[in-house]
Amino acid sequence: MNFTAIDFETATGYHPCSVGIVTVQNGIIVDEFVTLIKPPNNEYNPFTIRVHGIYPKDTVNSKSFLQVYPEIEKRLKNRVVVAHNESFDRNVLMKSMLLYGLNYEDLNIAAKWECTVKIYKAKGLKPTKLSDCCREMKIQLNHHEALSDAKACAKLYLLR
Repeated sequence: MNFTAIDFETATGYHPCSVGIVTVQNGIIVDEFVTLIKPPNNEYNPFTIRVHGIYPKDTVNSKSFLQVYPEIEKRLKNRVVVAHNESFDRNVLMKSMLLYGLNYEDLNIAAKWECTVKIYKAKGLKPTKLSDCCREMKIQLNHHEALSDAKACAKLYLLR
């Protein structure tokens, strides 16, 4: 069981302010990566701050998406990618790459990723928010912290 789980937290729209990535080899987490990301102009929507608790002061000296991208690329390239509500995280990645002139196809990953929301919905779990799935499956979660969310997603995928 080899895959990479990813979670983005966003500042506004699709502009990330944090990313968590977990690499799984043979069913075991072998790499964890998390970093804050300075969104364009370090702008935030007050709603997103309430969700994840990341403020402009936290990212004022952080690297931009373009500067963080090499770390993201080396963890995603040629991998099966998993996310909870994959369309959200995939769109954050695709739109951020487009903003900086990076080619999504160069990652050589699926057009649609594996999605733990869809997997657990198909199993009959309702609701399927990450916190609900983790509670049901007895997975520890510090919700809306990117690395914790990515780890929880990886564990959900392993238990599917």
